[in-house]
Amino acid sequence: MNFTQMSTPKSPFTKEQLLPQEEMIEVARKKGKLFIGIPKETSYQEKRVCLTPDAVHALTAHGHRVLIETNAGIGASFTDRDYSEAGAEITNDNAKVFGCPIILKVEPPSQEELDLINPQTVLISALQLKTQSKEYFQGLAKKRITALGFEFIRDADGAYPAVRALSEIAGTAAVLIASELMSSATNVGSGLMMGNISGVPPIEVVIIGAGTVGEFAARSAIGLGANVKVFDNSITKLRCIQTNLGRPLYTSTIQPKNLLKALKRCDVVIGAVHGKNRAPIVVTETMVEQMKTGAVIIDVSIDRGGCIETSEITSHDHPTFVKHGVVHYCVPNIPSRYARTSSLSISNIFTPYILQIGEEGGIENAVRFDRGLKNGLYFYHGILTSKQIADWFDLSYRDINLLIL
Repeated sequence: MNFTQMSTPKSPFTKEQLLPQEEMIEVARKKGKLFIGIPKETSYQEKRVCLTPDAVHALTAHGHRVLIETNAGIGASFTDRDYSEAGAEITNDNAKVFGCPIILKVEPPSQEELDLINPQTVLISALQLKTQSKEYFQGLAKKRITALGFEFIRDADGAYPAVRALSEIAGTAAVLIASELMSSATNVGSGLMMGNISGVPPIEVVIIGAGTVGEFAARSAIGLGANVKVFDNSITKLRCIQTNLGRPLYTSTIQPKNLLKALKRCDVVIGAVHGKNRAPIVVTETMVEQMKTGAVIIDVSIDRGGCIETSEITSHDHPTFVKHGVVHYCVPNIPSRYARTSSLSISNIFTPYILQIGEEGGIENAVRFDRGLKNGLYFYHGILTSKQIADWFDLSYRDINLLIL
């Protein structure tokens, strides 16, 4: 008999059954229905909210549930009715909100709020490492919480979308605030207008730091007709800011002689320098003493200690003080001053990630297949996964890649 003519015996297994077990798990991924809680922010002068009504509508249209505490969006001019009509459930019981399996916040939860959170909850909020205590992380570990810090989430380009979005707001806001403070209506201003008025010399603005804040401050100041000088020790950043603005402008490395010369002539200084830990002092008190009376300093770096020696933390209620004849504005949370714009910006970042978590069937699969999202994870079922936090607070940690394969 010719063996080539023999028919191949039929396998008792289907093609799917012959697949390796690992591949079957991959195939078995299912969409999940999420239950998200959004509490009202209680941090001092925090008016932002994580999701806008439009974002809530997008989530509820995909079958997810959203529970919002009463007046959670009122600081950003979003009413309970706006959220209700978008499909959210409204409650005045914040314990109910903190009882949700997924909690979205702008600021990290306080110790009292942490006590209300159920074990095994997924927490997505800012981390704000410099303001945290060891007890906060011990509380997360005790409740086996999985926590994501949105300022550490990376996009496909390796950038930090949340940090960039809020930096854009802070940079633009710094120029708007300076313009307001210079007006005669403030009683401390020099009465100058930041506008390119024919026959009137333009305002001189010095920006220290050529990152995102510096770039958007320069963009806004130039748009208003000011003369802008940017200082930074990174030639690459200085080159990028000129490329991004599409025009040549005065740039310099931070050399005391050149910086002092610019400070003596300028009307506005915007400090936007960030270090790894504390922001370095770039402008000394002696330099401030030589500035013009009525000049304005906006220290955007104040949340990291400030890059100007005379800076002291102020609040939105009392935002300024005068020292050596110079008006200082040193509010740490500038984006909260423009709560609605900031909320829209944060919501734009949150919404796709939450939809992705739902599509992947939960946070486990989402962080497994998205490196950028995994980068934001600092607690996984009560296990610390961030080396930076471990070093800062002398805690033990595990590599997330060994926990999620």
